[in-house]
Amino acid sequence: MQKTEVKKILESNIDWNTIKQAGYLLRTGGLVAFPTETVYGLGADALQPEASKKIYAAKGRPSDNPLIVHICKFEHLSKIVTCIPKAARLLADAFWPGPLTMILKKSDEVPIETTGGMDTVAVRMPSNKIALALIREGGGYIAAPSANTSGRPSPTMAEHVYEDLKNKIPLILDGGAVGIGIESTIIDLTEDIPVVLRPGYISLEMLASVIGDVRMDPGILSEDSDTKPKAPGMKYRHYAPKAEMIVVDGTQEKVVQKINMLSEEKFNEGKKVGIIGTEETVGCYKYGLIISIGKKKEEEIIAHNLYRILRELDESDVDIIFSESFSTPRMGQAIMNRLLKAAGHQVIVAE
Repeated sequence: MQKTEVKKILESNIDWNTIKQAGYLLRTGGLVAFPTETVYGLGADALQPEASKKIYAAKGRPSDNPLIVHICKFEHLSKIVTCIPKAARLLADAFWPGPLTMILKKSDEVPIETTGGMDTVAVRMPSNKIALALIREGGGYIAAPSANTSGRPSPTMAEHVYEDLKNKIPLILDGGAVGIGIESTIIDLTEDIPVVLRPGYISLEMLASVIGDVRMDPGILSEDSDTKPKAPGMKYRHYAPKAEMIVVDGTQEKVVQKINMLSEEKFNEGKKVGIIGTEETVGCYKYGLIISIGKKKEEEIIAHNLYRILRELDESDVDIIFSESFSTPRMGQAIMNRLLKAAGHQVIVAE
């Protein structure tokens, strides 16, 4: 068993000795957890098959679930893909560095261990300065899924990474709390019409304003199919707390009534209940541990708080969680995608 070292590092004043140590670990086939603007990533050299295998082992991740390759310069893209379509250049100009992942046809430089056996590769360029420095020092191509045990809520703080991966990886770079709090948008550019496979901070409308026709994968808010996943998070239960979780959908008044009824039933059964509400509703609930995720209209705050709250409820050892649903204008689909996967698509409509 290896000991996990945690090193504080500031984006505003990067310690280059720490970055060099972390970069050396990556170049020699090791693992390093690091902050991005979305969530913490678990990095390995994407071009070393054995290094990618270590990611799957540390996370307990299914080996057919592809990893995202992180780069620090657009020019580096040409080494790992067979061609760069015009749409990719336009999207990179608009959104890189940033929370957008593009799926393209991979070159032979990228081992199938990194792509989950697929002939495509998912690529993004993060905007976090610690991440960019580490990618550059680590060889330029860093595979990095979220730095958590597979299926658990993604980590938005270094403490979350340590909780899940202590003694499984040698180094965690602690850059403080992340900014966005949910994973990058993923767009597949290998189809005739580009397809969003995972919603995120960058919405379908934002993508369409740059490249025209874009469609949303119909499975984003529904049950997963048995098909081989082309992007992270498509097939397996993700973002899940330890407790059973149910999303309650409907008007605010009906949702509050339904959650109060369900939580009272569970409370009377001797169950410890957790409730995820908003600033507008938390005062209406009567039973259990009640947590506000933010104001209904502040979708970026809701997204930022989601995984942290799921982990807080885990620490409180609740038996069941009831969550309100969210339909905010830009990030509502991204938030609901994570909530539904966390709940294993258990939804009750309040009528």
